[in-house]
Amino acid sequence: MTNSSSSKKHGQDQSELSGPTSKSQRTKMGKSEDNDKKNSGKKLKDVEISVPIVYGNMAFWLGKKASEYQSHKWTVYVRGASNEDLGVIIKRVVFQLHSSFNNPTRVVDAPPFELSEAGWGEFEIAITLHFHSDVCDKPLNLYHHLKLYPEDENSSMSTKKPVVVEFYDEVVFPDPSEAFLARVQNHPAVNFPRLPAGHTLPPPIPVEDANRRRKGDTKDNPLSQWFLSFSEADELLQLAAARQQVQAHIAKVKRQISLIEGQHKQLKSSSDQ
Repeated sequence: MTNSSSSKKHGQDQSELSGPTSKSQRTKMGKSEDNDKKNSGKKLKDVEISVPIVYGNMAFWLGKKASEYQSHKWTVYVRGASNEDLGVIIKRVVFQLHSSFNNPTRVVDAPPFELSEAGWGEFEIAITLHFHSDVCDKPLNLYHHLKLYPEDENSSMSTKKPVVVEFYDEVVFPDPSEAFLARVQNHPAVNFPRLPAGHTLPPPIPVEDANRRRKGDTKDNPLSQWFLSFSEADELLQLAAARQQVQAHIAKVKRQISLIEGQHKQLKSSSDQ
């Protein structure tokens, strides 16, 4: 583990929100094997279904309660891009912590898919997503570097506002089964595809356990106030701002080129006299 505390300063409350704020990755899963026809059912060729996810960590400095080996309380997690319940897609998540932790392999079998611990060092966490049998028979391996301290060494740490590092990914499942599509066709966590002309699905399967459904809803997660936003509206605003910056830079370069051309013409006219 990496101890970064020696280079950080303690001070007034200030949050450090870092990580990408735009859609940065699209992971296409391999096609599932057709070994279990009962679970897979009929597959829709040349159709893709995508599930936006966010993974990362949140870390709170413990302030006066901090000790040499426990300076922060942190949570690592996988969530829906807008905090939707991912339990309809993900069956379990395995977090592989540093070997110095007791029981470093942690398994979370139900949403919210998160794990909280306390410590002092930063290290890489392997995150393995296991999907329901009708979704995909191959796991997805993610890697996240646990971040406890602000990127800017001049930033002060806070006990009230956390360091947040998150990454966006769209997990794409090609050739989904009819059973999978029917099960998630009205679920907000899923980007539902356009079906082939004339193709209809059976009615959606109702959720059997309403209590389990409420438990999996991450909208009321106490950490949600600190989650970064990955909505389409935010992305459009960022693209518009970036476009304005590019246009301003182009205008500046054009003015510089015009100035240089004017000076060149003056020098040429002077040499011709």
